[in-house]
Amino acid sequence: MSDSPPGVSDLLGVLAYAELTAFLRLAEDATRYAPSLTDQAALGGLAAAEYAHFELLRDRLASLGVDPEKAMEPFTGPLDDWHALTFPGDWLEALVKAYVGTGIALDFYREAAVGVDDETRNLVDEVLADEGRSQFAVERVRAALQEDPKQAGRLALWARRLVGEALSQGQHVAAARPELAALLVEAAGEDIGRMFARLTEKHGRRMAALGLTPGP
Repeated sequence: MSDSPPGVSDLLGVLAYAELTAFLRLAEDATRYAPSLTDQAALGGLAAAEYAHFELLRDRLASLGVDPEKAMEPFTGPLDDWHALTFPGDWLEALVKAYVGTGIALDFYREAAVGVDDETRNLVDEVLADEGRSQFAVERVRAALQEDPKQAGRLALWARRLVGEALSQGQHVAAARPELAALLVEAAGEDIGRMFARLTEKHGRRMAALGLTPGP
């Protein structure tokens, strides 16, 4: 049995499954969409980093006396649904998803980790480290937009869809796992609005970095 505070096992479980699925999706995107061997190798390297993060989370859960598979199980449905609803149609959509869509989802978990113990928070910070994903996506999307500016509208709409689906699935997770939701509420204090403002601001910065507009 785990003696960790309520919600910590859920936080580590959802992160572990998020990192595992990120590894699988990036590896798939590298094979399916990467336009060159250089891009395929680079995306494969990012996938390997995600798997290393998964291993850290799995080992931390085990050290707490929590079965990693059982900790991840409640989140397989919502995360699998999000990936199914946001399956990229091409290379640029895959890059925007890896940067914008995954980014805002992980921001939620980073917020939830504010109130946990130092060891857990440090682990969360480590596994949420960028590992070059931002630079990789930004460089390639901006280059594509310079070559064909008309792609911007399509990709901006795609990014808004990604974020909308991420928020919707996040609500499903929170409703199903109240202890995880409590971590988020406790971290935000009484000012949930300010927390969402931070998330929105980070999203806006990501869109600007890509050369896209956040939209309404």
